[in-house]
Amino acid sequence: MHLYLSVGSGRSALVFMLLAFVVTFMVTRLVVRLIRSGRGPFGNVEMDGVHIHHLVPGIFVILVAAPLEFVLEPHGTPRDLLAALFGVGAALTLDEFALWLHLTDVYWEQEGRKSVDAVVGVACLGVLGLVATNPFARRQGESALYFAGVLALQLGLALTAVLKGRLVLGIGGLLVPFLSLVGGLRLARPGSPWFRWFYSPDSPKYARAVRRAQRPGVSGRLKSLISGLPRS
Repeated sequence: MHLYLSVGSGRSALVFMLLAFVVTFMVTRLVVRLIRSGRGPFGNVEMDGVHIHHLVPGIFVILVAAPLEFVLEPHGTPRDLLAALFGVGAALTLDEFALWLHLTDVYWEQEGRKSVDAVVGVACLGVLGLVATNPFARRQGESALYFAGVLALQLGLALTAVLKGRLVLGIGGLLVPFLSLVGGLRLARPGSPWFRWFYSPDSPKYARAVRRAQRPGVSGRLKSLISGLPRS
């Protein structure tokens, strides 16, 4: 299993999609914060007294870009442009991930951090996709038994990380095996299946996991900055 650069493998569409996704998310966050503070030329979009959230145009953009990709099967620049368009729609939609998860407008509440989590997680997976391994590619001369063993280990570590609530490390570990190992060795997040199954309330790991979750850390402070919410 070897590393490869996606641009050199004819997958430049991923680069365009990722760039459009990140830039759109950053611009969207800037605009909504300007709207909230009453500055700039922007304002909420309403129709018949109903506030139109930006996930609505995001969904429509996705519904246009994805079918065109399947029907036209473009190559080169048209494919990259469609990928960028899909990235724009995905960013607009995932920026309000907390809204369609809770079915209520929690954009400026603590639950709104889940939108930032979703965007950061998808962006990280996109970056990993640029330089990654193909977990299902068997190298020439590699025995079937060895390949099956390595694949089982990789999938097991990825599953462990996911069960511990380390979704990005777990899913990303399918592309970069080291990440799933890190996720598997870290403490489970409170509320995750691993936490419920294996951490009894009187165990040291339970207490450590709860204490660590209550500390914002660098990632927590960064998410507070991005989301515009006070630090938890």
